[in-house]
Amino acid sequence: MSKSFYKNSIFYKKYLGPVYLKRQQKEDNFVSLIFLIIKISFSLVAIVSLIKLGYSSKVRLTRLREIEESFSYEKNRFNTLTNKFDDLFSSEGEQRFMKDQDQIISRDIIRVIWR
Repeated sequence: MSKSFYKNSIFYKKYLGPVYLKRQQKEDNFVSLIFLIIKISFSLVAIVSLIKLGYSSKVRLTRLREIEESFSYEKNRFNTLTNKFDDLFSSEGEQRFMKDQDQIISRDIIRVIWR
């Protein structure tokens, strides 16, 4: 006898059909649950990775900004000192250099100027 005969029989419809369908439904639910757990796990890994990437990018940008500010400060300082050094070798540069110096002398100190 063919398989279709067994599937169409009263015994199959009454006893085996619903059991088979329930078992098939349970297996489908189990497989769906497993895939759902895998999807959630991968999503969590992706979210954590994005958070770490964002934090390290923020730290990197902060450090680069600090380095840029420090470089600008040192560059300005270098330019100022270079100009002062160049002025020292110009005409009467030594006298101008001495005038630019912040020298505070107390009242009770004797200052000796060598010429």
